[in-house]
Amino acid sequence: MSTLPVSRVTTLDVLRGLVIVLMALDHIRDFFGAAPFAPEDMKQTTALWFFTRWVTHFCAPVFVFLAGTAAYLYGLKAGVPALRRFLWTRGLWLLIVEFLVINLSWMFDWWWNEGFMFGQVIWVIGMSMLLLSVLVSIPLRWIGAFGLVLVVGHNLLDSIRPEAVGSFSGLWNVLHIGWGWVPISESFGFLVVYPLIPWVGVMALGYVFGTVMLWEPARRQRWLVRTGLAVCLLFIALRATNWYGDAAHWAPQERGLLYSLLSFLNTSKYPPSLLFLCMTIGPGLLLLALFDRLQNPLTQFLAVFGRVPFFFYIIHFSLIHAASRLYFWSTQGWWTDFFSTPPEQWPDGYEPSLSLVYLVWAVFIPVMYLLCRWYGRYKFSHTHWWLKYV
Repeated sequence: MSTLPVSRVTTLDVLRGLVIVLMALDHIRDFFGAAPFAPEDMKQTTALWFFTRWVTHFCAPVFVFLAGTAAYLYGLKAGVPALRRFLWTRGLWLLIVEFLVINLSWMFDWWWNEGFMFGQVIWVIGMSMLLLSVLVSIPLRWIGAFGLVLVVGHNLLDSIRPEAVGSFSGLWNVLHIGWGWVPISESFGFLVVYPLIPWVGVMALGYVFGTVMLWEPARRQRWLVRTGLAVCLLFIALRATNWYGDAAHWAPQERGLLYSLLSFLNTSKYPPSLLFLCMTIGPGLLLLALFDRLQNPLTQFLAVFGRVPFFFYIIHFSLIHAASRLYFWSTQGWWTDFFSTPPEQWPDGYEPSLSLVYLVWAVFIPVMYLLCRWYGRYKFSHTHWWLKYV
């Protein structure tokens, strides 16, 4: 089969749109509600702080997974040689955008002035696309096996620390250490927020999953529900026993049953553990099954974001960052970047407010909806070559 019905594309768009909207909540929290404690810190957090952060965990795994799916569907129409060229050129383009646009949007300064550059989700998607451009020439079953080995087996590598590999420590930070530091010179380095393993595996599995989206609806929905539930049950079983899949074990909390539940859900994202990926991709498959059956104003609203996810991503950081600076300057006289500035340097009188975070989010999403709807209409009514890269 070489074509894909529009309704199935919309299903993927709706899920992408949902996780993008949640992602914006996390980044608004970074700039408008920075707190002197991590939302995952069981000793200091509250349920609302924790879940405000936790719901945003679904973004990166689902986004990387569906990027692989989109690559498979593109290859059906364009052929493997064209897919390989597209993955190669888009992967390089994403790396350029990460280092020259996204880094600047976060810091409002060039990385050569800050002494470091960093690689987050766009960096890891770009690198994964470069590697996928090589993999697409081999049979799908081998791509799937490769992805499973990386996703399921990478926690076996948790005990290997960078110092244990000597001169290869920088490479190991790139491959497997979340927030790993790679010194480039005495005064400059690369901060690897998203290491490659197992994100490359997630994209590979998403690529193979593209075949499922070609099945007739009833069969596809049965598979999505059964597989989604199986992945969720795997998460519960492995997490309950603390046997394998996450270096950070859960434990009963002195603060009570609720915080014990939060500890259970508090899996490792940097790098994403097997349990982190099960906890996010399992429900993601269930949501796909749900959206596969729904057509309503909410799904249409979310699909507007999901059709132009990269456009949303590359502009939302600058908008949120600038709005934060202007808000605190106009209301308090503070020209402070609360995300990048250490808490001990925050102005006297600052108190993090989740109410402010949710208020800004409620205003920001409709604004982004209008921008994404405009750009989506422009993109799908024009044929400029560069439009497929934004």
